[in-house]
Amino acid sequence: MSAEALLLPAFLIGYLFGSIPFGMILTRLAGTQDLRSIGSGNIGATNVLRTGRKGLAAGTLLGDMLKGTIAVIIAGSFGGPNAAMVAALGAFLGHLFPVWLKFRGGKGVATYIGVLLGLFWPAALIFAVIWLGTAYTTRYSSLSALIAAFLTPLFLWWFGHNALASLFVVLTLLLFYMHRENIKRLQAGTEGKIGEKK
Repeated sequence: MSAEALLLPAFLIGYLFGSIPFGMILTRLAGTQDLRSIGSGNIGATNVLRTGRKGLAAGTLLGDMLKGTIAVIIAGSFGGPNAAMVAALGAFLGHLFPVWLKFRGGKGVATYIGVLLGLFWPAALIFAVIWLGTAYTTRYSSLSALIAAFLTPLFLWWFGHNALASLFVVLTLLLFYMHRENIKRLQAGTEGKIGEKK
């Protein structure tokens, strides 16, 4: 099978992995209220934290990250670097628009980190450092993610990974789109801070 023929299976593998809603699964197994009925209504780790269950939030973060990493590794193992990048796009879109939840998913930060980890781990480490530094100083989870994502393609270009940089320009634009309401609240000064309950 040609390398081009492997791209569609790679995308589908990525999408199916990415669409696994770990936040919904873990909170339901724990017997908490419907995650979409609290806080932002989002299925990601930040909203899971609003249940007061830090362990569930950590599990959601890890699951949403690793589903992207695993999809990239699997696709890369049978289709090479291009298949890995296509799987990364699929996983990210799967998280944002999961078929199981009527295409209403999360905002993508953990999966963004996960696919970055699978494709070029030093950039994922830099993302984490920027996120942690910004979160520590501002206590805004959304702002931390936006700044780290904005800088990620620049770091990839700096490291000479032009194809990856182009991919992450697309992922970053999608990430900003999914955070459009957060951006409005940041501008208005009404965005919730880490540790606050809504």
